[in-house]
Formats: sequence, structure tokens, C-alpha cells
Amino acid sequence: MNLLLDTHVLLWWLDDHPTLSKVARSAIADGGNLVFISAAAIWEIRIKQALGKLEIPPDFRIILDQQPCETLPITADHAHMISELPAYHRDPFDRMLVAQAKVEGLTLVTRDKHLKQYKIPIIEA
Repeated sequence: MNLLLDTHVLLWWLDDHPTLSKVARSAIADGGNLVFISAAAIWEIRIKQALGKLEIPPDFRIILDQQPCETLPITADHAHMISELPAYHRDPFDRMLVAQAKVEGLTLVTRDKHLKQYKIPIIEA
């Protein structure tokens, strides 16, 4: 299975936070699954850091590079998919994650119940 981590899931995973469900933790840790971190999630984290809404370690980039995950860039196909999404969710980062999941055939790992409306495969975090 190919997974895409929502931003909060990425942060919970990196922090080994007990909030992350056992099912999600197991799926992410399963070496048979390919796990993607979207450039949109990194962008969201860096914006929140710059605004003082989120503290991350100074070596955050190195920590990400050490994860057994692939970085998923934002492509023109992902951007075009946004226009085909119903307006169930207004957050631009979440909408990009949904678009990427649709275009790339990924299962989104998230706790955001609003994203279920998009009829994409989801593992509840």
C-alpha cells in the first residue's frame, strides 16, 4: 500500500506521539508500504513555524531526510486536480493532499473527518 501522511500525522509520527492510532502507526512502520511526505505538508509546517504557531527542532530537515519516506513534490497535475474537487474542505494544504492522493493513487493517513467526503482511501490516524 502507498501512503500519504497528513501534516498532523507526520508530526505525530516524528514525535512518537501516543495520539497516533495503532493502525496508522503500524501501516507507516510496515516496510512493505511506501510512505510519502508531501511538499505541501512541509510547506504548512514551515509556515506555522515562521508564524510562531509551531516549534520544530532546528535540525528538522535532517530528521525528515532520515525517515524511511519519499518526498512527494507538488506537480501541475496535482494543481489541476484541485479544480475537480468539491468544496468540502477549504484548507488549501488539505485540498492539495487530497489532490495528490487522487492523482497518485495513494491512501491518505489522517484524522480529519472532513476528508472522508472526498471518497479517497483513508487510514484513520
